[in-house]
Amino acid sequence: MSDSPHEVLRADPDIGPLVETHGELTLDPASDLFERLVVSILRQQVSMASAAATRERLFDAVTVTPAGIKDADNDLLRDAGLSRQKTRYVNEVADAFLEHGYSLEAFEDAADEEIHEELTAITGVGDWTANMQLLFAFGRKDVFPVGDLGIRKGFEAVVGDGYSRAEMREYAERWSPYRSYASLYLWRASEDIAESVAEVRED
Repeated sequence: MSDSPHEVLRADPDIGPLVETHGELTLDPASDLFERLVVSILRQQVSMASAAATRERLFDAVTVTPAGIKDADNDLLRDAGLSRQKTRYVNEVADAFLEHGYSLEAFEDAADEEIHEELTAITGVGDWTANMQLLFAFGRKDVFPVGDLGIRKGFEAVVGDGYSRAEMREYAERWSPYRSYASLYLWRASEDIAESVAEVRED
């Protein structure tokens, strides 16, 4: 028997039915860490539609690289739809990338915990945002972002309610080393996942 993520999860009583329903969901790593991190910041605490509109305006207005953000006037960033706080955050991220030379390649051999620690040291990047990078920028296989509302709603729908976050983490150990894939299915288990995965940040 193959030990691929989907074969392993098909055998799980909680996730298995979701694999059958939704097929083999996959991680699709981003090509540019800085862009993906900026987009995650745009998605903090706003709706998917609002984040998408701001993203379009920002990418039209400036070159979304660390140097491009730093070269842009803050008023231009605000005109693109960034709040004062998010304008600060994207500048903080740009500073960190320029100072440390961060990139997908730079973190290629780093453990998940090391990446999480480095990213959360940047002002504006909390636990939720760092976990989204591990999942959707790096495509790491064993991430369980319990701070995400969509994950908690999916977990409640699939496993049951009444679990604390610590208990959810403990329960999710059964899906290791493929907790990222299990997370994809838990998101699908929530009817309004298209909104909750993007709009809720609870760092």
